[in-house]
Amino acid sequence: MSQLHPGVAAVTDRIIERSRDLRADYLTQVQQDKESRPARGKLSCGNLAHGFAACTKPDKHSLRLMESANIAIVTAYNDMLSAHHPYADYPDQIKRALRRMGCTAQVAGGVPAMCDGVTQGQPGMELSLLSRDVIAQCTAVALSHQMFDGVLALGICDKIVPGLLMGALSFGYLPLLFVPAGPMESGMPNKEKQRIRQLFAEGEVDRDELLRAESESYHSPGTCTFYGTANSNQVVLEALGLQLPGSSFVNPENPLRARLTDEACYQIARITALGNDYRPVGEIVDERALVNATVALLATGGSTNHTMHLVAIGRAAGIRMNWNDIADLSAVVPLLARVYPNGEADVNHFHAAGGTSCLFRQLIAGGFMHADARTAWGKNFSDFTQEAVLSNKGLCPGVEWREALAEPRDKRVLSTIEQPFSTEGGLRLLEGNLGRGVMKVSAVAQEHRCVEAPAVVVDDPADLATLFKAGELDRDCVVIVRFQGPKALGMPELHTLTPVLGSLQDQGYKVALVTDGRMSGASGKVPAAIHLVPEAAAGGLLAQLRNGDMIRVDAVTGTLHFMGDLDELKTRPPASQPAAGQRGCGRELFRINRAAIGTAEQGASFLYGDS
Repeated sequence: MSQLHPGVAAVTDRIIERSRDLRADYLTQVQQDKESRPARGKLSCGNLAHGFAACTKPDKHSLRLMESANIAIVTAYNDMLSAHHPYADYPDQIKRALRRMGCTAQVAGGVPAMCDGVTQGQPGMELSLLSRDVIAQCTAVALSHQMFDGVLALGICDKIVPGLLMGALSFGYLPLLFVPAGPMESGMPNKEKQRIRQLFAEGEVDRDELLRAESESYHSPGTCTFYGTANSNQVVLEALGLQLPGSSFVNPENPLRARLTDEACYQIARITALGNDYRPVGEIVDERALVNATVALLATGGSTNHTMHLVAIGRAAGIRMNWNDIADLSAVVPLLARVYPNGEADVNHFHAAGGTSCLFRQLIAGGFMHADARTAWGKNFSDFTQEAVLSNKGLCPGVEWREALAEPRDKRVLSTIEQPFSTEGGLRLLEGNLGRGVMKVSAVAQEHRCVEAPAVVVDDPADLATLFKAGELDRDCVVIVRFQGPKALGMPELHTLTPVLGSLQDQGYKVALVTDGRMSGASGKVPAAIHLVPEAAAGGLLAQLRNGDMIRVDAVTGTLHFMGDLDELKTRPPASQPAAGQRGCGRELFRINRAAIGTAEQGASFLYGDS
């Protein structure tokens, strides 16, 4: 096994040292919760009767025995989200599989699951990031009945996976596995979809043509196939050791999909405290696991949302992680995947090229991942270089594990540590007199990574389209979109800006974006300094910028600067936050959440605003 890369080792060591007190306190609480929880044998007859009143007679019998595991199913199912639509039948399948092990399962609760694709550019988008912590709370409520010996989480998309994991970590004595449902099969190529979106923004095609393209891209049950936050979640979960290796990108209708779900059920039954291989999630999600997850994210050019989610997940497990850690890992971790928007392939092509198991094999061989990290499956993370194939052997007829490919099948999609697409990962920390932000550089061409130009300042993203149609953006510019941060609006994604900015870049103009909002996993070819802290609504200098101010966005040196008289800038009266965005579409219900939320670098959490 290769020696750990010194850069990875250094980041891991400093996270351990920085987190020593908080992590010790968390693990003490986990142990206390395990010892003091009312195990089913200690529940009153009334408690227990209520808990299994709706179960079948055989399941009631198993629950009375107290010696077989009862597994909580926490589900994000709804039949509007294509990614979660396949989950409709999973609870029944899970119950059948666990009965084969002499165990039981119950749907402990459901969590909300919203889609950023549906709410993009709409008022509902302002609830998106806030929903993550709500999901964590809902997960805790679901598990609070304390009838359970383990957890199977059914969730895939953007804020749902981090929220489920954060909630489960508050019950860190329970084993946890996520059960994926897989991506839809490939539809219209992502590059063609992007082209038509841009043509629509330019007025060259009509709405019917745009809808046709979108419908051919998002066309069936399953996760969207581009490498956004949902699919980044899947890679992160496998890297954390909380999802079966190679299981993320098996399509819903593939016969292997159901077999992998069964195997997840068998595995969760094996690792409860009732057996001899107890693996509580609070011990698995440690500093090594978080570094592994970050490395996997960087090596694949994954979602910028995880610069917040990984910080919040770490905080839920008593670990202090920050953007410097992510930036320093990005400086040494090679980029090994080209998946849209970082390339033309989608996740189905990535999976066919070797997928996560081949990726991890490469990264472990290069010393970039902790092979000894604890996991919920296998001996340790070194076993996550395996993948499942259909077979008639073993406890689960249909699943057999084999070592992943040593070399990717298609090196245009997935490469090796000897021939990376880049010698550094996909994210860059930007710092300067305007604050700190992040940029996804993996999809930005070298010639576009440094832009110095006059500012175009807007407080409402919709205003940019108006300026574009009026021809007022036909020039070099740095677009400033402010008052979009966690405290202002809950930090909506701003992908409606992408076609406009992409069109300007294609016309030969130098263009960049600076915002305290999000762009997320679909951040593309335009350099975008996002998640800026401090945000405009919390005293950030974005609130003092004016049209025409010279701004330099430099992803090469990692700097972000106002190029004028800084003392004069600080004396300007700050702009006022627009009144819109606080009411309607349920937004008024989240006023207290926005008031309590931490900064983007703290994880943008109202549960852990003091990280």
